[in-house]
Amino acid sequence: MKTQTLTKIALAVSGVIATGVGVGVLFAPHAFHAAAGIMLGKDVNLLNELRSSGGMVLVSGLFILLGAIRAKVAFLALVVSSVLYLSYGLSRVVSLAADGIPSGSMLQILVLELVIGGICAILRQRQRASR
Repeated sequence: MKTQTLTKIALAVSGVIATGVGVGVLFAPHAFHAAAGIMLGKDVNLLNELRSSGGMVLVSGLFILLGAIRAKVAFLALVVSSVLYLSYGLSRVVSLAADGIPSGSMLQILVLELVIGGICAILRQRQRASR
């Protein structure tokens, strides 16, 4: 399969996931986190903090999706996707060391983030080399 086709697929998958997560965290944080077994409660400061990161993930996801559609934006969208997913995944690795092992669903998310971020980083390098 051509790198361009793989890039579009990776950006589409990455963008859909990030957009979905962003929408969930920004507009329905209780339900979104409850799906992973996390109960938030009514702490306004915590909800404010979560929603702010949800907005950033949503905007990032929409930009990544744009990269799947417009070739001119694809390289930068790969940069955004790899930075977004690898920063979340590597931050979870730090949490493993600092806080201990979370639930299985959180470990699955960690692996997914590292895989998606890694794929986008590899595709970004391929695009950069072909320029």
